[in-house]
Amino acid sequence: MTGTVTAWRVLAGCVGVAYPRLMVSNEAERTTLVLALVQMECSEDPDDNLARALEGVEQAARDGARLVCLPELFRSRYFCQREDPAHFALAEPIPGPTTEALSKRAAELGVVIVASIFERRAEGLYHNTAVTFDADGSVAGRYRKMHIPDDPLYYEKFYFAPGDLGFSAPETRCGRIGTLVCWDQWFPEAARLTALSGAELLLYPTAIGWQFDEGSEVDAAQHSAWETIQRGHAIANGIFVAAVNRVGVEGEIRFWGQSFVADPFGRVIARAPADRETTLLVECDLGLIGRTRRDWPFLRDRRIDAYADLAKRFRD
Repeated sequence: MTGTVTAWRVLAGCVGVAYPRLMVSNEAERTTLVLALVQMECSEDPDDNLARALEGVEQAARDGARLVCLPELFRSRYFCQREDPAHFALAEPIPGPTTEALSKRAAELGVVIVASIFERRAEGLYHNTAVTFDADGSVAGRYRKMHIPDDPLYYEKFYFAPGDLGFSAPETRCGRIGTLVCWDQWFPEAARLTALSGAELLLYPTAIGWQFDEGSEVDAAQHSAWETIQRGHAIANGIFVAAVNRVGVEGEIRFWGQSFVADPFGRVIARAPADRETTLLVECDLGLIGRTRRDWPFLRDRRIDAYADLAKRFRD
C-alpha cells in the first residue's frame, strides 16, 4: 500500500489506548473477535488498488485478524463526483474478477472478508454491493446499498439502483456479520433491521470526506455528526459498529479517513488517523453484547405495536 502504513491493535475494554500490533491474539478466548479495517488511499489504477487491498488483507491476517473489511468501492477512485457514462466501464459482474480474487484470498488465509464492489447486474442495471466472503472462500452474504445519495459530488443515483436484497446478517465463522454501505449510515431504520436479523457486528464500508473549503468548524461538525450517529446505532442496538473509510484527496473531496470501531455502549475503542493509510486491528469482546443488552434491554422494551407509521414517508 502507498505511503506509510501503520497497524494498531486495541483491546475492546481500553478506550483510547492503542497498542502496537506485536500483541498476540488469544485464540482460546472464544468471544473475542479480532477485526481489521483497511483504510486505503485509492489510485487511478483498479488493478493496483486490488493488489494493495489484497496485501492489506494478508497483512491483517498475519497480525491476527479473523474479519477484514475494505472501504467502499475500493477498486477505483470515487467516480460519483460527476455523471459520466464512461465510468460504467468500472463495473463488473458478481462473480467476477474482484470477487474471485477476494474469495481465493479468504480461503488461503482462513479469514472473513467484506468488500464493496461496483456490481454490473445486467446491462443498464448496476448496484453498489457489499459481498461477505466466509473463511472458506464461499459467499456468505450479499448486500446491495439501499439508500442512494444524489448530492453535489455524490451523484450516486446516476450509477446505482437501490438495493433489493433487504437487510440481513449472514452467519460466518466470525459470527453474524451485518453490512450496510456509507449513506446507509444516516438511517437508524437500516441499522435496527440489520440488528434484528441477528448481527453481532455492523460494518459500514465508506467513502466520505469534506467537500468544500468551509473552514475547520464546519469540517469538525460534519465529521462529528457522521461518527455520532453511528455510535448511536451501536447504543440503540447493543452491538459493535465499525466504519472503514478511505483517505487522500480525489477531485474535490478530501476524504477524512478516521475509520473507527464503537462498542455496544457507543464508546469509540479505536480510531484511525485522518491523513494516512492504516490497518486498524481491534479486539471486540462479543460477550459485551449480551451483558449490555441484559442491563439495557432496548429490544425487549420496543413498542412494536405503536410503530406502524414508520412505514409512511411522513405523518401528514
